[in-house]
Amino acid sequence: MTGDKLRLRFAKTGTLRLLSHHDLMRCAERLLRRAGLPFKSTAGFHPGPRVVFALPLPLGAAGLDEVVEVEFTRPVDADETLAALRAQSPPGLDFTRAAVVPMKATAVPRRVVYRLDLPPDRAAAAAARCAEVMAEPAVWVERLKPTPKRLNVRPYLRGLGVANRDRQGAGADGLHPLPDGRGSPVHTLELDLWVTQTGTARADELLKLLNVADLLDAGAVAARAVLEVRDETPTTDPADGPPDGPADTRPLDPAAAAALAARDAERQPAAAAWDPSHTGPVVE
Repeated sequence: MTGDKLRLRFAKTGTLRLLSHHDLMRCAERLLRRAGLPFKSTAGFHPGPRVVFALPLPLGAAGLDEVVEVEFTRPVDADETLAALRAQSPPGLDFTRAAVVPMKATAVPRRVVYRLDLPPDRAAAAAARCAEVMAEPAVWVERLKPTPKRLNVRPYLRGLGVANRDRQGAGADGLHPLPDGRGSPVHTLELDLWVTQTGTARADELLKLLNVADLLDAGAVAARAVLEVRDETPTTDPADGPPDGPADTRPLDPAAAAALAARDAERQPAAAAWDPSHTGPVVE
């Protein structure tokens, strides 16, 4: 099928999960140029390709089924474009499928699912903590940006839990093999979250609430396994959908805001190593 706008699904794994969203956009432009595709550019003094990612990935998280839309100057074949991008993609960036969409269509995210494999001795405590959080009428987190506030993320929690499965193959991070399923259950924390235009819950906030954020420091990798967009999702159950209306927020008092800013400043030196490079990723 041919069309002048494609919606592509892709995976971002391996060391590329440490690539910032800014650098991923630069990488996409270079891929389009190397593949010789007739992409459409924006207007202005600094034109760039008309490429829109549905939802940026948190830095360090793997993405197993991400969404990007690309506009072209003329109709292109979806299968041929997919093959051309695959031929030029660096390891860790894998385009899986492409579909033609109307020019006015937009991939608006509706729901995401994050997964994190847990050590066996942490699964029971994590499952109990998930049940506690889901039973709360309100779950408040503190944020500094864009303005200091407390945000109730409970409406955005579709489900939190630990799935115990016997499976083989790649782990939730898409990188590490899991043990043979026979007698070796894999305990996977799943964060099933609604995404709205007015707010959502963040995976890092929830991992702290569930007392498992230390696993990331020890080398575990969280993965966004599901990215659901609105126009691809049938609304069979009206009750099973994202919340409507503005986010439930409260002001954050100056003392709490200052303490939160100080904690962020302490973590800044470690995070600085993964800031966007001035030249972008090496893909050429």
